[in-house]
Formats: sequence, C-alpha cells, structure tokens
Amino acid sequence: MYEKMVFSIPADKHNEKDLKALIAAHPELRFVSLVGLDIYGRDTDERIPVEELLKDVDGFIQKGVQTDGSSVLLPGIADISNAKVDMIPDPSVKWFVDYNYRNTDDESGLPVGTIRIPAYLVHNDVNSVGSRVILEKAVERFKSEIPRIIEENPYVLEYLPFGSASDIDEVVITAATELEFYVKTPHNVADREKMHTSQELKEQYWKRTMGPVRTALEQTLRILNLYGFEVEMGHKEVGGIQSELMKGGDFDHIMEQLEIDWKYDGPMQTADNDNIIRYIVRDVFRNNGLDVSFMAKPVEDVAGSGKHTHIGVQAKLKDGRRVNLFSTMRPDSEYMSPIGFGALMGFLKNYEIVNPLVNCTNDAFNRLKPGYEAPICIACSLGRSVNFPSRNRSVLAGLIRSADNPLATHFELRSPNPKSNTYLVLAAALMAMLDGIRACLAARKTSAELEASVSKGFGQEDFYLEKDRIYRAENNIFKDYGPEEREKLFGRAPATVWENLKAFDLYPEKLRILTDGGVMSDTDIMSYKAAATDQWEMELHDRIVPSLVMRARSCVKRHEEGSDLDQLRWANISKEIGLLAKDSLSSTSLLTALNRSIEEGDYDTASRLQVEAQERVNCLEKQYSEYLRNII
Repeated sequence: MYEKMVFSIPADKHNEKDLKALIAAHPELRFVSLVGLDIYGRDTDERIPVEELLKDVDGFIQKGVQTDGSSVLLPGIADISNAKVDMIPDPSVKWFVDYNYRNTDDESGLPVGTIRIPAYLVHNDVNSVGSRVILEKAVERFKSEIPRIIEENPYVLEYLPFGSASDIDEVVITAATELEFYVKTPHNVADREKMHTSQELKEQYWKRTMGPVRTALEQTLRILNLYGFEVEMGHKEVGGIQSELMKGGDFDHIMEQLEIDWKYDGPMQTADNDNIIRYIVRDVFRNNGLDVSFMAKPVEDVAGSGKHTHIGVQAKLKDGRRVNLFSTMRPDSEYMSPIGFGALMGFLKNYEIVNPLVNCTNDAFNRLKPGYEAPICIACSLGRSVNFPSRNRSVLAGLIRSADNPLATHFELRSPNPKSNTYLVLAAALMAMLDGIRACLAARKTSAELEASVSKGFGQEDFYLEKDRIYRAENNIFKDYGPEEREKLFGRAPATVWENLKAFDLYPEKLRILTDGGVMSDTDIMSYKAAATDQWEMELHDRIVPSLVMRARSCVKRHEEGSDLDQLRWANISKEIGLLAKDSLSSTSLLTALNRSIEEGDYDTASRLQVEAQERVNCLEKQYSEYLRNII
C-alpha cells in the first residue's frame, strides 16, 4: 500500500504542471489544508476540496484563502472588529500529505490524503504575523549578520579554515528536535507510586517494547522514513511501568514513555517537521488502540517529557566546502571557536527573555521543577575536558562535539517540552546567540578567554556575563547544590507562567535582542504576552483550581474507630482540607482566594497562591497516602 502513496511534495514541485500531474496520479489526494501558525504556535487545520486548488494553482499559491481573525490567536492584532486574516502558502518548504487511515478513498482504495501546506498569516493584506514569520525574520537576520561580524572582526579567522568573510557563500543553520511522549491504554489511570519506583530503578529505560507499543513504534518509524525524515532511532525512555499481559494475549495497563529522534534540517523545515510528526505519531498509535500524551508532565513525581532542541551553524563556502563556525581548528586544546563561545554565552545571558517563548504553559512548569533531569538553572556544560565530552543532563544547554568530526559541533537546549512552539524557540535562541557572538567578537576575545568567562566564579566581573552568577556546571546541579545555593549561583527560576512572562518587563535591556532588526515588534511581544496570560489565567481558574478541589475532596475518612495514630493523622488531614478548600463565615480558603485574585486581575497574588496551592495539595496527598497505609 505505502509504495502507491505520496508522502511529501518537495519545493521544486510547487507549480501548476507538477501539482496537477501529481494529483491526477494520486486520486486519494482529496483535500488541501493551509497550516497557518498564530502567535501562540497553534496551527489551523481546515479541509479544502482539492478541486479548489486545481481551478487556479498559481492563484491559490499566491493568494491562499481568507480566515476569520477570531479563529487564530493574535490578541491586539486581529480581533472581532478587525478580523481580516489571509493564509498564504509557503512554497519554499516541503508540503506533507496527512493520511486518514480510517477513511478509504473509493477510487484508489488508499487512505484519503490531505495536502498540508505551511502558510503565513497576513493581517489586512500587508502585515505578516504569527510564529512562522518571526522565525523567518530571525533566520534572515542571523544569516546576514554573521558574515558582517566576521568581516569586522577578522581575528576570528585564526580559528576557522578559510581566509576571509568574502569566502562565505551562505550561512547555514541546522536544527533538530527529539520528541518524548507517553503512550497508554485508554481510560487506564496510572499508578503514580509504581511509576515513581520503576523510574528510580530505571526498569524501563531503553528496554524492549512489546505488544501494541512495539507495533505502533515500528509502524511510526517506517512511516516517518517514508516522509523523508531519516529517523535515527526510537526507544523507551525512563518513565512508565511494565504493561500487563491479559488472558487471550492482549496487553493492558500500558503506560510507557518513548522517544523518537530524526535527522536535522534548516530551522523552518525543522519546525514544520516537528509539527507534522506529532500528528503522525498520534494517528499511528491511536490506530493501535493507544492514547498519546505530549504533555510535559502527565504524572507528578514521574519523569516529564522534553523536546531537546539542537542548533548548529555552518558556513557554505564558495569553493564548495562546509565549515562549522562553532568548531575550532585546535580541537585538542579548545572546545570551540570564539563564534561558538559567543553563541553559547548569548543564550545563557539572555535566557530570561528566551524562556517565556520556550515555556509558557502550566504544564511546562509542572516539568520545570528540581528533580529528574529538569533543566531549571541557567547553566551549561562543556565537558570535564576537551577530551571528555559533556554528559551532564541537569543543565540548560550542553555542548555536543567530536574532535574527529568538526561538523558535529552544536548545542542541545534541554528546556523545551513536546508542546513548545519550535518556531519561537528557534527564533529566540538565534537572536540570543547573535547578541553573544557580536559582543564576544567585538571584544576581540580568544577561545581561552571565553572559556574562562563561561567558567567564571560567583562574584567575578566579566565583560559580558553577569557578575553574581555562575554559568558552567559539570556536576549534578540538583544533587550538589541545595535550593538556596542554586538560586544564589544560577539565579531564581520562575515557578509559574506569570513569573516567566514578567521577564518582558523586568529585563528591558535583554528584550532588545528580540526586536533587533525588526524580528519581533513591540506589537508581537504584546500579543504573545496577552495570549499566554489569557491561556494561563483561564486554565488556572477553570481547570486547575477545580482539579485541586477534586483532589482535596477525594481524601475521605476511611476508619471508624481506628488507632490513635489514625485519628491524629485524619485530624491533620481534615484541617489541611479546610484550609485549602473550605470557606467559613470567618475565613476564606486558599483556593477561593486564588480564584478571586484571578478574577480581580491580581496576577502577582494569583501566581504566588498557585504555587502554594499546588504544594499544599501534594503535601495533603502524601499525608493521605500514609494514613491509608495504616488502615486495615
């Protein structure tokens, strides 16, 4: 079946002749969908009969279709009174075919396919808006600035195998993501304690998949390769528990964490790939009777899911060679070139402004807590020596390098999660890196001097990095530093969406990196902040608070007489439930106060109470678990 299907349409086929021929040869291609991305990273998914495309292919590609501004999230840009938004196809990237394996085409006998076309959102005919255009601008800015910076600071050529900035034909940015996710049997509720124990014993990590999980994973890897993603591997991650083999040979009580990795590409194509791959993964696993969760933290006290994002920069030279701009010609004595160090230092210094574009949901912050490989501290790892590569998984950014392969040198950003907006993650990272490259080369710093800067001690002055911070850690941040020491050395990590978004106001000198070269406008930043705030506020009020109330209500008295210890424990639990969720004439419960602060727009108080409420509920449930263990 697969050999009869088409999975992607390359950029050089986005013309009337080739598209008409393709669709004629593949009658299963019944629909077209323009994929527009709003400021929050949500994509559109409509069904346009393919006949509409065939009426005027060139006109469709040039003009796209119009949508209602209220159907995309662009607060302060497009609203009900100013709602004209057009979706204009992007012909410069691959178009993918999204197959519905539950709907068979009558003519071909194949699954019905929809051509998904990445598209720009254009407001009022002139203003391109949304995540896609922001990434495009960031890439253009980065690629145009690097040769100019090298030309102004020719000393850096001592570290690179070419003689002049004029030798560069093109700056090439490479990127890739690693997708972690959970699969489970529908309607089953995971046993948190069993999963936590299994995690600590590492019983699932890289173990053999079985049953429907194995089948779905193998099918997924095969289909992803048909799309041309060049899958490198799929494997079990650390989260999950062993499934149960039922009578009749079926598996039940499945709850496993998986990871899929694939080859790098350009930034825009990488973001597009990431977007469609999640749909493919979900569809294949659901066809095998399994739910898929891309939540950052589906279960408390159990490893969350990340989407580690890799970024590298190369120069394509006019003589045809490819040169990694992060690598040095002295790999046995230096980690990177000054350009590589500058990129890393820019990301570290400006991360307070990058973070809101990486993590802007309550789910994201459920994962970003001290614990199992959760990267909350602004720190990097280079490796214990140039001959001992970085393997520290507790840091925000790690250097990936090989002395034998200079093209391999790049950075791994560990903070994104499966639902992070890859378009904005890459855009913000590139702009932060560009700021650091400018500063380091303008200061004429050598690789040795920049390694000393990254490795500086607390309270040590630096030409670029902040005095009262350290930025490098080759040890386990969570085991070797206590909470107060971590906060002192690495800075206080935001605990909520609101705390994270406040960085836009707290760090105006860093905010300029996002607006450099017009990559993001003040309106873009305002729109993004409004969108993220609205989502945080609504979810907190309408989902999280009711969920916390239900969790408190589930703690019910289970003994009649009981021992004195049972009675004491229940008295403490009952008191905690009252403080948390029960109002009286003389007092207001914590959750009621939280809801009121949201309704009144007092977000500082709401943020503080959100943290307190979640901590209290977690503590309550631990107390209740101890109480239940003693009930016979």
